[in-house]
Amino acid sequence: MGSCLPCAATSLLLLQLAVLASLSAAGHRRYHSIFNFGDSFADTGNKPVAYAWYSLPSNVMRPPYGETFFGHPTGRSSDGRLILDLIAAGLGLPFVPPYLAHGGSFGGGANFAVAGATALDAGFFHDRDIPGAGSKFPLNTSLDRLMKHGAKSIVVPGMIPSGCSPPALTSFYGRAGPADYDARTGCLREINELASHHNSLLQDALHELRSKHPDAAIVYADFFRPVMEMVESPRRFGFREDVLTVCCGGGGPYNFNESVACGGAAATACEDPSASLYFDGAHLTEAGYRHVADGWLSSINSCLCAHPHTMKLRRA
Repeated sequence: MGSCLPCAATSLLLLQLAVLASLSAAGHRRYHSIFNFGDSFADTGNKPVAYAWYSLPSNVMRPPYGETFFGHPTGRSSDGRLILDLIAAGLGLPFVPPYLAHGGSFGGGANFAVAGATALDAGFFHDRDIPGAGSKFPLNTSLDRLMKHGAKSIVVPGMIPSGCSPPALTSFYGRAGPADYDARTGCLREINELASHHNSLLQDALHELRSKHPDAAIVYADFFRPVMEMVESPRRFGFREDVLTVCCGGGGPYNFNESVACGGAAATACEDPSASLYFDGAHLTEAGYRHVADGWLSSINSCLCAHPHTMKLRRA
């Protein structure tokens, strides 16, 4: 850990992504701020503001969102803290303020994540006739662009195992055959294989980017493996056996119903979110996010500065 301390004036970008900016030269605190880009997995409060602009429905400011840690809804799509919050706390930093709901300076960092955001703009999806895939909130940024603005330490998470996601499982329920499911986990095999393929391509792209920017620490953060660990061994992490069932939803085999959103009058919520992996659909509970964050944070604390070009973030 001591070998990391001399790395001054660095930034960590967690994309889903995020940027931790500026290591303390005194060594008391490795970074003083985080800049984050992403979607609902990392949105700490931009969604209510952004969705109101377009008169889009949003239930995240209704209970039971936020009740586990904050005691009230905060705009996060979970019962409590997200990975970003847990990493910030682990580094001794304050929560990263959502830029749309923050009127002060961004000297302490900023969160640009918005629920529903896509990496590519709507034109990409329209040109390829992909229905319903465009977003009003494209990130419209790139790692190259961020590094030109001074980002030096960048963490880029891969995809979750989408074939285990209750929305995907619900969508294919009754249509997929027994051979389409992993007999051990109940997840959809081909969708998980697609996510794994995406993650492999992402790692290849990051490898190329490292060669272009040898002075930057560009880290791939494994989001797939820790979620699979929880799905495969729910009791080990304190989760109930029906681990693919959401805590807050509208009924059905996975308690997920697109027409009955968590926070709505017809939705029901579990008594103990910490016993569930999934909170309202694809989003995890704070308990689930904690396992992912613990692995990333362990690697950040021990290896980011010492091994900036080769490390991967995964559970210790």
